[in-house]
Amino acid sequence: MSFEIRLPLFEGPFDLLLFFIERDELDIHDIPIFQITNEFVGYIRQLEKLNIEVASDFILTAATLMRIKAKMLLPRTEKDEEGNEIDPRQELVQHLLEYKKYKTATPILSEMEDVRLAQENRGNIHEELQQIANANHFEYELQDLSLYKLMRVFEKVMVRFEEEQNRPKHTIIQYPYTIEEQREVIMNMVMQRKNVAFSQIIAEFPDKIGMIFNFLAILDMLQLNLIDIEVGEGFNDFIIINTADKANQVTQLFVE
Repeated sequence: MSFEIRLPLFEGPFDLLLFFIERDELDIHDIPIFQITNEFVGYIRQLEKLNIEVASDFILTAATLMRIKAKMLLPRTEKDEEGNEIDPRQELVQHLLEYKKYKTATPILSEMEDVRLAQENRGNIHEELQQIANANHFEYELQDLSLYKLMRVFEKVMVRFEEEQNRPKHTIIQYPYTIEEQREVIMNMVMQRKNVAFSQIIAEFPDKIGMIFNFLAILDMLQLNLIDIEVGEGFNDFIIINTADKANQVTQLFVE
């Protein structure tokens, strides 16, 4: 008999995503990626505040959602064989639909298992297990153990251990940036200085990941119409301007 404890409430990241989709009555074929990403990342942060270890598949899914969110901000250049633009959410939607299909089948299979367990055994379980053992070249009877057989088992275990050690391992690094936080930082800089060059932001956040997060934050702010940009001479830099300030400048020109 196995004993299993599941923390948190959701068994996997797709289970959590389906919960958000069903709770908010969202269209699974047209997922609002900004809303889902923020809720998913917020859930993970709540787990971290409670000192609950976050499983790697949750972190990987969060990274995937952030990647899709970034792609949604950029102009779509990927196209299929027929020349149609590829939706960055397409692969995620397919995985969610597959997961939902199997999740729907789980209660039915569980009910079938209960019915099967309630039936009377036929009495030939031992013979069937022996046949399976012989077909797969491993021993079933404990009384037949010998030093040679133990060494064979040990050899197989060592081979599996070597295979596990040689499997590719993925290390997930959590960087000290979020698009929301960098958006606030940039907005404060623009409010204080009236306008800010992108090169100035790079100077304050010179690492590669910082530059990426700041650029995505700027794209996000442009989409929300919080800022405007002016391209400098030579296209080597651009100036970030507060949308409200620019509107005031235009109004003054008309008044004059």
